[in-house]
Amino acid sequence: MHIPPDWSIFGTLLVSFLAFWVIFGWLFFGPFLKLLSERERRIVDLNERTQRLLQEAKVAVEERERQLAAVRRDALVRRDTERRRAEGEAAKMIEEKRAEARAELDRVGAALDQEIAAAHSQLQEMARKLAAELAGRVLGRQIVDGGATNN
Repeated sequence: MHIPPDWSIFGTLLVSFLAFWVIFGWLFFGPFLKLLSERERRIVDLNERTQRLLQEAKVAVEERERQLAAVRRDALVRRDTERRRAEGEAAKMIEEKRAEARAELDRVGAALDQEIAAAHSQLQEMARKLAAELAGRVLGRQIVDGGATNN
């Protein structure tokens, strides 16, 4: 059995399908496709911006590392310079203090030499007096200036 197509129903279905297609396209599909394309464009823009920001961050990190290396290098040079200067000043101060100590030792040594010479003179004088007094007691007369005097 063969059912012939009903062209009026088919035409009505075709017209209603096309009408619904246009209406749904205008109301739903068009805005939805527009929304999807706008969203895809924003995602692409955000991806590009993210890549650009990552590249800028990488460049900034490299620059910061370069600057830190330069600061560290300068700090090491400055520390070495300051250490050498401090060592030079310390050596100079030590040499000055050594010179002062030598001068003080020389002065004290000279003073001691003078005191020893004075003490030596006093001891010689005392020895001469004691010898004269002892000789005078032994001889029973007073001896003055190495000469004999009669009692």
